Formats: sequence, structure tokens, C-alpha cells
Amino acid sequence: MLAKRQLLHKILSPSLLCTTTRILATCPLPISLPTPAIALDHQALPFSLVENLIERGLYSSSQTLIRRIIFRCFSVPRAVTALDFALLRGMPLDLDTCAVVLRKFVDLDDTKFAESFYDDHIVSRGVDSDARILNSMIICYSKLGKLDQAKRSFERLIELNSFPCRAACVVLLRELCAQGSILEAYAYFIVCNDARVMMGSRCFANLIYNMCDGGFLDEALDVFDKMLLIVKSRPSANLYKSLFYGLCRQGRPVEAEQLGGEMESQGYFIDKKMFTSLMRGYCGEKRMKMAMRVFFRMLKLCCEPDNYTYNTLIDGFVKLGMVDKGWVLHNQMMEQGRNPDVVTYQIMINGYCRKREVDCALTLLNSMTAHNIALNVHCYTSIIDALNEDHRFEEVDKLYNEMLDSGIVPDHVLFFKLLKKWPTGKELHLACKVLEAIAEKECGLRSSFITSTSRIDLKKFDCLLKSFIESYLDMAPVAFAICISALCAGEKVDDALCYLHKMVSLGHQPLLSTYNSLIRCLLSQGRDTEFIFNLMQNHGMQPNLDTYLITVNSCCKRNDIASAIGILHKMTESGVNPSVSIYDSIINCLCKEKRIYDAEDMFMRMLEDGIDPDEVVYVTMINGYSKYGKVKEACYLFDTMVKQGIQPSSRAYTALIYGLVKGNMIKKKYLDRMLEEGFVPNHVFFTSVISQFLRRGELEFSLRLVDLMDTSWIEHDHVMYIALVSGVSRNLTRRTPGHILCLSKRSKEMRGHLFYLLKCSVVPWTASMRVCYDAGEMRYLAKRLMQEIRRNDHLPCLYLCNCVIFIYCREKRIKEAYDHLKLMQSAGVSPNHVTFTILINGHIRRGEVDHALFLFKKMSTYGCEPDKVMYNALMRGLCNADRLVDALSVLAAMHKRGLFPSKDCYLKLLYSFCVRHSSAHAWEIFQEMLLYHYLPSKNMFIKLLNTLFKAYEFDNACKVLDLLPERKAVQYLKQSEFSTHFAITKT
Repeated sequence: MLAKRQLLHKILSPSLLCTTTRILATCPLPISLPTPAIALDHQALPFSLVENLIERGLYSSSQTLIRRIIFRCFSVPRAVTALDFALLRGMPLDLDTCAVVLRKFVDLDDTKFAESFYDDHIVSRGVDSDARILNSMIICYSKLGKLDQAKRSFERLIELNSFPCRAACVVLLRELCAQGSILEAYAYFIVCNDARVMMGSRCFANLIYNMCDGGFLDEALDVFDKMLLIVKSRPSANLYKSLFYGLCRQGRPVEAEQLGGEMESQGYFIDKKMFTSLMRGYCGEKRMKMAMRVFFRMLKLCCEPDNYTYNTLIDGFVKLGMVDKGWVLHNQMMEQGRNPDVVTYQIMINGYCRKREVDCALTLLNSMTAHNIALNVHCYTSIIDALNEDHRFEEVDKLYNEMLDSGIVPDHVLFFKLLKKWPTGKELHLACKVLEAIAEKECGLRSSFITSTSRIDLKKFDCLLKSFIESYLDMAPVAFAICISALCAGEKVDDALCYLHKMVSLGHQPLLSTYNSLIRCLLSQGRDTEFIFNLMQNHGMQPNLDTYLITVNSCCKRNDIASAIGILHKMTESGVNPSVSIYDSIINCLCKEKRIYDAEDMFMRMLEDGIDPDEVVYVTMINGYSKYGKVKEACYLFDTMVKQGIQPSSRAYTALIYGLVKGNMIKKKYLDRMLEEGFVPNHVFFTSVISQFLRRGELEFSLRLVDLMDTSWIEHDHVMYIALVSGVSRNLTRRTPGHILCLSKRSKEMRGHLFYLLKCSVVPWTASMRVCYDAGEMRYLAKRLMQEIRRNDHLPCLYLCNCVIFIYCREKRIKEAYDHLKLMQSAGVSPNHVTFTILINGHIRRGEVDHALFLFKKMSTYGCEPDKVMYNALMRGLCNADRLVDALSVLAAMHKRGLFPSKDCYLKLLYSFCVRHSSAHAWEIFQEMLLYHYLPSKNMFIKLLNTLFKAYEFDNACKVLDLLPERKAVQYLKQSEFSTHFAITKT
């Protein structure tokens, strides 16, 4: 017997032996492998029959019998015994036997033994697998989790014009879903279904559940439809509910309601949770009528709504700005005997804060305390953010202290809201303040690191963070998030990165908001963010919509629209639905770049992707249309916004009226609508309208609106003064003093409606509105503007200061311009290259070229570099002063910096050299003009030709003539005294 066992070890491969030994060793009962020589029980009888067949030479029959023995084995050890017997007798393992062996071991769940057998006896021998073997290996590899090998076996099976069996399909689809490859599982399902592989209801249900969880509702519905055709039994209620909830989550309530009707036809009932989910879907689509219809149907079926149901409807109305209807539901809720909870009041508070009615929100907060409703940090967060936006900072501090006194713990979200309006340079102070409150209220720790005047450094931060790590480990990620966000807000990104690495080294998972703060700070400094994204992926975190919005905003600020659109494509490919804010950022950038048609295409793409636009993106598009004269499109978009149930804000009306004024198409219906809705014009509205009338040259009408602002107690801001000063300076540059602007009767009526809108008194209209350009009146107006600006302390704006200096220089009041420059510097505003350009132009206008040159050289001490505009202005002044050598020096300096003059500047230089009969310089300037594709006018051609002919430079003159059209060249030669010289030169 020992000799026979040694022979068996020689026949079997090492890997097969290894597996066999393991199986026998782990068997619950000790089993010794029987051999035909000693087998005495009934189980040895088949082996005796096989041995008799072999002795008689019937090898084919013996192989068939061995296959039957292996097929009927009900345990792994018996199957191994039969295989050992066949190998011991020298029986060759043909393809049929291998197929039976593999299927048996796969059925017995010994997939590792099956894989080893397949590698040793089929792959190593180069045997071509048939459909039976490939089916077994699909099951084997799928159970082992080796899906790549399983898919390769599936593809080989298709190449053999065969299809997988039912078991192979079910196992492969189940494992693909388990590993998250939902769409790949759906693709294999289609192949199997087309091959008419009969899969059971459990396989269909598993696919549908996984697809619903993954958000692949279209594919899940397709599988569901195919299941109804194949499986005759009724689908389960859980299957219907899974599809129903998935459709509601994806914002497809109409389809969900249709599925609910089909579910009811099968004898099932829609419960309270399903009704509420359907209402939430309609509320998300802003279809409140449909949501209320579902609510009434729910009441009709005697399904009692709970607080969550009421809160869903109230939230839908409040988000549309209909807080009053939210109160109606609140009162109905009270009538039904249900007390509103903290979520109900939180929704109402958010609605008031969104409408900038903070006092109503504060009143509601106090009523919560009176009704003994426990407040949470989210209620305070919304109100504090709204107070910050209204610059009511004292009330913010008071409310924050009240929150702490009531025992509510601040979180990192509240810290972000406080940080938005916190003074620059005090970010660490706020972080320590919030962290101490968290340590005291949440962790029971007491610390006194800061006082109202103490200076915060990173050592105190380390001590505070150490207390969190040692005493309350769960709050450490929040503490690190606050610390890192504060450092990023203070642009101390290197220190923030050090704290991030420290946090990771301690084994803490950074919050997604922490990564977003770092990404925002790094992008603002123009630094690489790839390592942050890699760190996120290493910790199993994926970018969210805020992360994508930060990157898109950064690209748009750099006017890198291609990269922003690339991020949008990447989101779509990865299955992330972009938010409306991301589309708004790209559309706004396209409008600023004057690519209004591209912005329109992007808006249409947003609609095609099923994303509902909000009021912000509507205003962005209306503003873009208005700026570029597409008033009809702006009106149509405004009407569409109103039809969608979106309440227009002051920004929407401002953008629309701006476009209507620009196109001289002020429509009464929009003005009346503004009055009906109680629209109150603010400084933004006035500034927009006044600046547009100033651009149209209607100075008197603009000043009437300015006077109306004063009488209405509307404060002027920087932008308003900039618009006024810019408008006056533009009117100062007009060449036609005493110009009379005549308005049509319709235009006068529209302006009358506009005054009525602004609650203006009766304005005396004249036959024609006269816009005065008298120099004395304009000086008086400019003087009044200067006094007004100084009185209101609006100096720290560089653009405004430049406009004021421009007016002084335009009126040749250079001394007052320098006085204003000193006043501007004393206020901490440094001049830029635009300031120096204005002053240089002022000196040139007064004929003080030396002063202009001195100022040009002095500007480098202020850290300003001359630009193309300044070079052009200086060269024109030098040409006017007949200092052409200095002009050529400035031209050479431009070339050294890689700049070139404008066409007008080149023409001025060419004219000056022609007048001085400097043919060589004139020819050089002309050649440079051709290099930059500048062609002189007809008169300049004639002056250049005369200069060249008088200098006897006939070759160059011929080249100039060749550039002229033949008719004009002939006409010039007929009238010129140099025609003979030209003919000789040509000959």
C-alpha cells in the first residue's frame, strides 16, 4: 500500500496534492482514503466495477463510470477519492471528465481546489476549454472575487458562439453588484437576457436594489420591465418601494406617482412614508400644487400626516419665498393636535433669513423659547449669518453670547459663518474663541487662553488642540477643521498644511470642509492642489459639489473658461450632477468675456441636464442680455422666471431695467409690476440707471435722479460716485458743446413712468431736454462733486480717485490734481500706472512736456511700470512738442519691453517726420507700421510720397506706390511733379 501511495503522489501535481491534503485535514470526521485493494464496504463496489472494465479493456466505459461516480459525490473528500482512483489507474482525464470535476468542486464551494485543478490539468496542458468548463470557471472566479478572470471566461464563451448558464449569470451579476460595478453588471445582464438565459426573481431583485442604491434608475426600470415579462409572479412590495424612493430622490416624482398607481393595481397600499417622499419630490421641483394634491389624497385615504410630512410641505413653500403659506400649514398642524418641533421653526427661520427679514426670524426664535422648544445651533447659525450680511455686528456678538449661555455648543459651520465678516487678521482669535466654547460646553474643559486684547499665536493653538486630543478625541476633527480654516482665511496656508499633516499622523480623518478650505486658499495663491486631491482619495473621500464649485470659481476668476468647462465635463463623466451654482459661475464668466451666445448655450445645456435654474442664474443671464443689447431676450427670460414661480428680487429688476434703459425700451408693465410688489429702489438700482443715462448723454436727467436719491435718504457709495465722476468726465470730452438731445414723445412718457416708479414729484418737462456742456457749468458741477466726495469720506477707492484726478487734469487744473494725489496718498491709497497716465496727459495738455518726462521717470519709485497706453500718450505729447528724438527713445523703450505703439501713435510719428522732411525716419516708421499690419490713410500716403520724392529716394517711393490701388497711384502721378522721376526709376 505504501508503494501505491507513493505512485499516487507522483501522478498528482503538487498544487492538487496541497489542496487535497488541506481538505482532508479540515474534514470534521477523520477519513482515510480507500483504495480498491482494501475497500470492503458498498462504496467500493463502483470502483471494483471500474477496475473490471479496465481489465477488460473497456476504457471508454470506465471513464464514463468515473464521471458518474464523481458527479454523484456529495462531499469533497469522496470526490477527491474518485479522482485519486482514476489517476492511480492511469486513466487519462479527458475534457468531459475535467468538466465534471470542475463543476462538482464548484458546486461543493471548494473554488480554490477548482482553480488549482483548472490551472494544472487544463491551462498547463494547453487544452481548449469548452462551454461547460468556462461556465464552471465563471462561477469559480466570481466566488473568489477575481472578476477580471471571470469576465475573460465570459468573453471566451461568447467567442465560442455559446452563452453562460443560469448559475454563471446569477453569480457573476451578484459579485459585480457587490463590488460596485453596477453599470457593468447591467451590461452583462443585457447580454444574458438577449441570450434568453432564464434568471430567477431573486437575481432580478438583487440587480434592481443595487441599481436603485447607486442611482441608476433608468437601468433599474428597464430590468424591472424585463422581469415583469419573464417572471410570472407578482413583484414584492419592497421592490416597488425601492424603485419609488429612488425616483423621488432623483427628482422624478411624476414617474414615481405612476409607479405608485401600478403598485396599487397589484393590491399594495401606499404608506405615509411613500406619500411624504412623493411630496418631497414635487417640492424639490417647485411644483407645490402637485405636492398639495398628494397631501389632500393622503388625507382622503385616512393616512394621518406626521411632523415630517408637514415640515416637508412648509420647507417647499418657504424655499419659494411663500412664508405666509408655510404659516397656514403651521396653523393646520396645530389644529390637528401636533406641536411644531424645532425643525419646523428652523425652516421658518431660514425662510425669513433668506428674505433678509432678520427681525421676523429673531421674533420667531424668541417664541421658540417661550413655547419651551429646545433650540439648536442651526437656528442660531442662520440668524447670525443674516445679521452679518446686514452688518449688524453688535447683535451678532449678543446673539452668540446668548447661545452660549443657553448651553448650545457651536460647530464648525457656525464658525465659517462668523468668519465671513470677521476682521482681517483676527481669524485665529475667533478660532480660539469658538474652540474654547466647544471645549467648555461639549467636553467640560475650562481654558483661559485668550482675553479681549491678547495676541494669539500657534503655541496657544497647540495647547488647545492637545486638550481635545487627550480629553475628547471625537471632537478633535472639528477642532482641527476650525484651526485649519482660520489659518487659510488668514492666508497662512503653510501652517495650515502642517496642521493637516499632524492631524493625519494622529489618525484623524479630516472633514471635507477642511480640504475645501485648503483648496480654496491654495488656488487663490496660484499653487498646485493635486496633492490635496490625492490625499482625499487615499482617505476614501471624493470631492463634493462645494469642491468642484471652488475649482470652477478659481478658473473663472482667471478667465480660464476652457478649464472650467473641462471640470464640468469631468463631473458629468464621473456621474456627479453639477449644481446650479457651478453653471452660474461659468455663465457669468462667459458674459464678462462678451461670449453671450456661449453663455446662452451653457444655460440651455443646464436645462437639458435637468437642473432647475434659480433666481441667481436667471439674473446672471438677464444681466448678460441687458449689457449686450439683447433686451427682448432679457424680457422673455424674466417672464419665464416668473412663470416658474420664482419671485423676482431687486437684483432681477435692476438687471432688467438697466437693459431697458440702455435699449430705450422702458416698458410700463415691468414698472407697474415692481410697484405692485412693493419694490423699493436701493442704491444699486439708482446707480445702474444713472450710469446708463450718463452713457446716453442725458446728464440733466441723471442729475435729477441723483437729487431724488438725496431726497429719498438713499446713501451714495463708491460705485455711485464712480459712475457720476465717470459720466461727467465723459461729457467733458464731448466735442459739440451746447448739444441738444431731443427725445420722442414715447421716450418722455417712459421717463415719466420711471419717475413715478421712484416716487418722484412732478417734473417740469420742456420741449426738449437740454444737456448742457457749458465749460463754466461743468466746472461748477465737478467742484460740487469734489466737495461731496470729500465730505462723505470716499477717498480710499483708487478708481474713484483716478476719476477725480482725470476731471482736474481735463480742466487743466493740474495743481488741484496733485493736491488730490497727496490727499489720496495720505489716506493710504497708492497711485497706479493709470494715475500717472492721467497726470502725464494733463501735463501734455498744458504743454509741459518736461514735467511729463520727469513724472514718467519718477513713477518707478512707486513700483509702477508703464503700459502701452502710457507710452502712446507720452509719444503723442513729444510729437506735438516737436521733440522727435525723445519720441524715438520712448519707442525704443517700448520695443525693449515687447510692446508696440497703437496705429494712431504711429500715424502721429509718421506725420511729424514727414513735416520735418526726415525721410529716413519716416521710411523706418512706415516699415514698422506694415510689420504690425497698419496702413496709413490716403492723405498720409501722399505726404510720405512727397517726402520720399523730395529726398530723391525713388526706390522707396516706388514701393509705397505699389501699395496704393492702381487708380489712386495713377491719379497721384498725374498731379505730381515727380512723375518723370518715377518713370526713369521704373525704367
